[in-house]
Amino acid sequence: MARMSLMIMMIMVAVTMINIAKSDPIAPCYFIFGDSLVDNGNNNQLQSLARANYFPYGIDFAAGPTGRFSNGLTTVDVIAQLLGFEDYITPYASARGQDILRGVNYASAAAGIRDETGRQLGGRIAFAGQVANHVNTVSQVVNILGDQNEASNYLSKCIYSIGLGSNDYLNNYFMPTFYSTGNQFSPESYADDLVARYTEQLRVLYTNGARKFALIGVGAIGCSPNELAQNSRDGRTCDERINSANRIFNSKLISIVDAFNQNTPDAKFTYINAYGIFQDIITNPARYGFRVTNAGCCGVGRNNGQITCLPGQAPCLNRNEYVFWDAFHPGEAANIVIGRRSFKREAASDAHPYDIQQLASL
Repeated sequence: MARMSLMIMMIMVAVTMINIAKSDPIAPCYFIFGDSLVDNGNNNQLQSLARANYFPYGIDFAAGPTGRFSNGLTTVDVIAQLLGFEDYITPYASARGQDILRGVNYASAAAGIRDETGRQLGGRIAFAGQVANHVNTVSQVVNILGDQNEASNYLSKCIYSIGLGSNDYLNNYFMPTFYSTGNQFSPESYADDLVARYTEQLRVLYTNGARKFALIGVGAIGCSPNELAQNSRDGRTCDERINSANRIFNSKLISIVDAFNQNTPDAKFTYINAYGIFQDIITNPARYGFRVTNAGCCGVGRNNGQITCLPGQAPCLNRNEYVFWDAFHPGEAANIVIGRRSFKREAASDAHPYDIQQLASL
């Protein structure tokens, strides 16, 4: 009997510990700003071509098509799990009440740092609009917590993840049919313009209580199946003209991180080297179980990249062997690698100066 009681007690302790672990994330909330790489439904109600709320998107996601541009998880879904949240962060379009205290995902497919970026695709919420939505969320947090100081203290512990810039190249600078920026700016001066606008929005976030920032670098856009389909003679060699412009922008993001860390001692900024992590996956695919690095699992034409994944189209069956899900976006398997290395770096170059796990503990 005593042995049975001891066993029951041990089970109860174990269950209690599991529940504590489940309900105790290492950051109280996670706010996400970005584009289609991390949009989880904000574009669903917009008049936009940049939507993914149809099958086969979400084919490997428990809830099916949600608006995620992936067969399954995105990088921020992975990071939310690793931070200790029981569920993924709710999109702004459907975030209500107490739920916002866990954080909000403001990301919008086709969005850029510049307001006009992605306009040829229809409705989207640019970085400034996402930040304006967050300012609205902050006023709701103040109402829920009942006090400005309480809200400021609470928000100061949250993680703010910002990943924009891809569309400012893909759907602006390198799209001369629709945009004149390619003629107006050199790659260097364009990156300066983007960084000035980006910095302005970071200051608004800081003024509204944000203190822990993870700035996500732009990936190697010149290696996407879409760019390979259009610009690569052999269908494998990345477009260096685009990648080199992306690296210029990323180097300036690192400078922002260093400048803010020196000048705002009550805040912590870090840079996540998505470009470097992605390049490692492309260079060493077998290490991660990938076999196909230059084509989408779902798409049409050369490299499955000339037209992106169409409604009802049958995707490849060996999805975890493809780095890319469609013409532009990594699949779940690659997102898991990128998300894990963003959260806890595997190489010193993955994050500067902190990974997200370290940022949360500061």
